[in-house]
Amino acid sequence: MAFTASPADALRNGLALQTPDGEFSSRAAAEAYVEKICFKQGPPALIGAELEWLTAQGESSASDPRPDLEVLADALGPYAPRSISPDSPAVPLPGGSRVTIEPGGQIELSSAPFGSAAELCERLRSDTARLRELLESRTIRTFSAAADAHRPSRRVLQLPRYRSMEQSFAGIGPYGALMMCNTAATQVSVDAGNDRGEIATRWRALYAAGPALVAAFACSPVLQGAPPGTWASQRMRAWLRLDHLRTRPPVHDWADPIAGYARWALDVPLLCVRSDGSDWTAPAGATFADWLCGALDGELDRRPDRADLDYHLTTLFPPVRAAGYLEVRYIDAQPEADWAVPVHAVDALMSTPATVAEVSTLAAGTAGRWSEAAYHGLADSELRSTATDLLELAAARAATPGAARQLAAAAERCRSGRTPLDDSEPRGVLS
Repeated sequence: MAFTASPADALRNGLALQTPDGEFSSRAAAEAYVEKICFKQGPPALIGAELEWLTAQGESSASDPRPDLEVLADALGPYAPRSISPDSPAVPLPGGSRVTIEPGGQIELSSAPFGSAAELCERLRSDTARLRELLESRTIRTFSAAADAHRPSRRVLQLPRYRSMEQSFAGIGPYGALMMCNTAATQVSVDAGNDRGEIATRWRALYAAGPALVAAFACSPVLQGAPPGTWASQRMRAWLRLDHLRTRPPVHDWADPIAGYARWALDVPLLCVRSDGSDWTAPAGATFADWLCGALDGELDRRPDRADLDYHLTTLFPPVRAAGYLEVRYIDAQPEADWAVPVHAVDALMSTPATVAEVSTLAAGTAGRWSEAAYHGLADSELRSTATDLLELAAARAATPGAARQLAAAAERCRSGRTPLDDSEPRGVLS
């Protein structure tokens, strides 16, 4: 998603960003580059979303096999991503959404950015309907579920990135493969902010609200292949058990989230190193900063350039990712059209500086309680109370009467401790 925003602050200390051959001149220059591209400054105006679904090829249920990629590419035609159809024009769907495929065959719609959540949801609904028409023409079905309750994890997308990711996560048990192949999310993206102060305020509010919103929208109690345990969000459980250096930045230690994110990004271990071949394996435990400063000169035949850092940034998976805008990644995929509720919630909660400040105040008591939110969900009384308060605030600040009604209903659901699955059955057989 591309958000329009003004340039970030000038590079610190007057350092040139890159040397003539494209390499960074120093760590400080690389950090300044991360600050510039990850936190684009401008008046908050745009919102976007990414929706993911599990897929199966067959007529009966979500336990059917994962789709054959050639059949999937044939079904999508000109909308097929190049990851499964290298010669595809990969054009967006009529509503502006682009189709991508996740490692386990999950399908994703990435919207264009819009000036209102109402327009975003309208375009996504039309693109979702078109996507299902295309897939069902080849007996491929989508299922609105945040976790695969039936099938063992299996990677179907054979790309060097995912091969390296699979190898990197193999040492942490089943969670890496489960995250890659058997989970789906609803992601919402908003502009970062007008200046460093506003960006920091919005960033902190999204993090503070995270555990309560995880609990509010948790709907993945069953995940095939997960170790024993009763969790409200098995999807979030899988993310929490991944490489902590990559998925759980120490945001509570950052006086300035922009500078903190840039430092953290360079100190995250390399997940892969792109090359012309099929082997993208990175030196074990080596960080981007190691590569930058020359510590890997005996193992890699070049220093990193801007494209390498751009790619490295896509291998970071924090609950809120800075990608020029702020990408909220902690919400489970919702049953059917209920994905619109978290979209409207994030939109309303980030709507004005006063509302953002109120979000931080309401969420202060449950900030940082990620594991409890994933485990207990709304069964935790404190998380349930915060979730209800946040959704009531969102209903009061909603941009349209329709969004307000949806958010008020979600707040009432949370107050009673009901999950999204209690109020809306997913499409297909997912028990």
